[in-house]
Amino acid sequence: MLDGNLDTRAGRLNDRYRHHAATEVLRRAVSDPDLGRVALVSSFGAESVVLLHMVSRAAPGLPVLFIDTQMLFPETLEYQREVSARLGLTNVQVIRAADAEVARQDPDGTLHRFDANACCDLRKTVPLERALSGYDAWITGRKRFQNSDRAALEFFEPEPPSRLRINPLAHWRAEDVQEYMVENNLPRHPLVARGYPSIGCAPCTSPVKPGEDPRAGRWRGQDKTECGIHFIGGKIVRGKVPA
Repeated sequence: MLDGNLDTRAGRLNDRYRHHAATEVLRRAVSDPDLGRVALVSSFGAESVVLLHMVSRAAPGLPVLFIDTQMLFPETLEYQREVSARLGLTNVQVIRAADAEVARQDPDGTLHRFDANACCDLRKTVPLERALSGYDAWITGRKRFQNSDRAALEFFEPEPPSRLRINPLAHWRAEDVQEYMVENNLPRHPLVARGYPSIGCAPCTSPVKPGEDPRAGRWRGQDKTECGIHFIGGKIVRGKVPA
């Protein structure tokens, strides 16, 4: 039985894997008894292929949850099919919002224009929470260098009330990501070459100019930096979660 105290478990795991490389963190985490049932959540975005490749080597049958918001770029959908087949991933599960909820909350597909947070909640957060209900932990591709909100990211972090998040690439630099792709001859998302270093839904993602932050094209012009799937209680939380 898993220890019910998430902070204790996260701390124990961080101590255990503190000096491990990302590949070893992922390889061991998928079978670590302190983590229980594990899934990878992947957007099949600009850098997703790194973790997908690691999973294909360590546990190709691991559940891979892909959230199709039904507002993704066509290139992302094609890339998802291509990468899944090329890497031999055998358990990719496509997650979507319930048709009835989309019809009720966003019947004309314009919710993102006046309430991007509500759109992300409808099309990403709620469907993912439903899909993750059967898991004790999930793997993310977040990294410290991506923005200031992720600067203190650890390999393992609590997600109350009952899950842990695993961030194998937390300590990687942008150069590490690119080197891994080159060394393993991994296919790139086609939009990267067109100026999209971070890729989300088509209506809320724009190209990034030279010198801009790589995530500057996400929700450009809005006071928004995360889609919400990494929030706890509506806020980004790092480390111990207040009672």
